[in-house]
Amino acid sequence: MKHTILSTAVALVSGIAIQSAALAAADEPIQPIKPPASINIGMVELGKKLYFDPRLSKSGIMSCNTCHNLSMGGTDNIPTSVGDKWQQGPINAPTVLNSSLNLAQFWDGRAADLKAQAGGPIANPGEMAFTHTLAINVLESIPAYVREFKLVFGKDKIDIDQVTTAIAEFEKTLVTPNSRFDQWLLGNKTALTKEELEGYKLFKDVGCIACHNGEAVGGNSFQKMGLVEPYKGNMPDGRAAVTGKDADRFNFKVPTLRNVELTYPYFHDGAANTLTEAVDVMGRLQLGKKFTKDENAKIVAFLKTLTGDQPTFMLPILPPSSDSTPRPTPFN
Repeated sequence: MKHTILSTAVALVSGIAIQSAALAAADEPIQPIKPPASINIGMVELGKKLYFDPRLSKSGIMSCNTCHNLSMGGTDNIPTSVGDKWQQGPINAPTVLNSSLNLAQFWDGRAADLKAQAGGPIANPGEMAFTHTLAINVLESIPAYVREFKLVFGKDKIDIDQVTTAIAEFEKTLVTPNSRFDQWLLGNKTALTKEELEGYKLFKDVGCIACHNGEAVGGNSFQKMGLVEPYKGNMPDGRAAVTGKDADRFNFKVPTLRNVELTYPYFHDGAANTLTEAVDVMGRLQLGKKFTKDENAKIVAFLKTLTGDQPTFMLPILPPSSDSTPRPTPFN
């Protein structure tokens, strides 16, 4: 009887502690990363193969992972990405990690979701430079893909809708929970140092939190680059290219700050090489605030606590081509 009462008391105390931690997290403008609510395992495995398969590009050497490298924070760590025939792209590659939490995809939000985004680079002449028709022809020439697509989708014919659906399903799994900041949100009050906590307080007090909030610490609004001072770097039209509204010029999707220490260089043009530089520019241009060296260091320290568990999985073994026909090189 005594053991039962003790066990019940321990369970009650544990439950209260968990509930208290959840309530404490709910009071903060940033929420812990949660795993995807549901995924189709077969579709994820197919999407993973497609994500890493360079045969969806004209050159046969580029894949989704080329610009959104999962060993590099979901980016390519260069100012703007290199595409087919070594073309330099016009804009910085945003991270694919936690991209399922974004309100839309691409800096200008022209793709409503991951599925809509997935087909864009394949057919973009400056990126993978293929066509959807040719990409499907390649997949249909590979018996193992034909079998797997039929198993996953139950159809005899492969189409681009199935391809983008599978890639998007895989990308849904690329979330990064369990950052030290998330541990702190969930009740581990020793997870952060004094400097990191002071940095978080500054982050909130000066107004960074107005745009960088929620699970992704960003990605949920479009904002003008250069509210207080004009930005002197490369400034494409941004959101205006999608809406046609002059009021949306220089508006970009607010980037997620999850794993931000890994996703350098920063901004839509990749002009800021370090977090210290990025924090300084954002303070001046967006908030009219000139951070001291100490303030900047504290905010940077906080930002580094947002690095979560990186996706871990076995790289897929891609289905072999049905023949040894040589693919064109990037120079053809």
